[in-house]
Amino acid sequence: MNTRAISLLLILTLTTGASLLLALYSGSIDISWQEIISSFYTDQKNMKQQLVQELRLPRALGAFIAGGLLALAGALLQVLLRNPLADPYVLGISGGAAVGALLAILVGAGGLVISGSAFIGAFCSMLLVFGIAHGQGSWTPTRLLLTGIILAAGWGAVINFILVISPDQTLRSMLFWLMGDLGYVQSTTPGFIVLIFGLLISLPIARSLNILAQGELQATSLGIETRRLRIIVYLLASMLTATAVTMAGSIGFVGLVVPHLIRMMGFSDNRILLPAAILFGGSLLILADTLARTVIAPQQLPVGVISAVIGVPLFLFLLYRGQIQRL
Repeated sequence: MNTRAISLLLILTLTTGASLLLALYSGSIDISWQEIISSFYTDQKNMKQQLVQELRLPRALGAFIAGGLLALAGALLQVLLRNPLADPYVLGISGGAAVGALLAILVGAGGLVISGSAFIGAFCSMLLVFGIAHGQGSWTPTRLLLTGIILAAGWGAVINFILVISPDQTLRSMLFWLMGDLGYVQSTTPGFIVLIFGLLISLPIARSLNILAQGELQATSLGIETRRLRIIVYLLASMLTATAVTMAGSIGFVGLVVPHLIRMMGFSDNRILLPAAILFGGSLLILADTLARTVIAPQQLPVGVISAVIGVPLFLFLLYRGQIQRL
């Protein structure tokens, strides 16, 4: 690893720490830095300590984990599909998760049931896409992409049907979930485990991904089992996406924009890009969620709205600069 790569990872690590501190400090109730620091080592229970430890900190950590999961999944899918417009939601997995979550909200279920239902929906969608794309013929990126797009459209129709038949008192919760809402985060441990697992699996195959990005023929000629590699990447990206959607709902543009921004900095090697994407995506979503909590405080915006406001101009800027190129 060269000096530039180490510097990038160090800067992103510091950015992540700074964004976490900003998330703890910002909110509709003013808390000083001294009160934030003391809340971690004092045994005295008070409102501000509970606000930091039970609300702001879990939400900030959830934002980092969800952003890291989406950015890592986006980077993997862009290589898998060799499509610069690929993102974690292109395969319809988020649609299946949304249907599961909305059905749970419709029957009045609580947070854990909503998360469990979303994960089951995402898992079923993953199996459908993989099974149908494989079919009786060859398994290709184009076939996988088309299957995912069609299935996503079908899930979209089911989502619209659920929204139409839902009572008014549940519509707000449903719409917030569909636009991304970190208010449902109750435990960050499962998401953190999946994120670490995803990084540990993706780093050993990063060199093979570099070669695969140059073309399947070249990868095959160099002895890489492309079929096995594609299956690993697809299952890993699906698991990362399912976990992120289960935690935070549908949050767009993080998985699409972050890998391109890192490549624009001159880091296209997946051995650097993948861990950098986790740090960048996590800190970006922390900042987006902090804005969502504070911009019209005490009211809160869905974090997906803020991520779109940030992501759309960034992506258009990348297009203008010619940085979005076929992988």
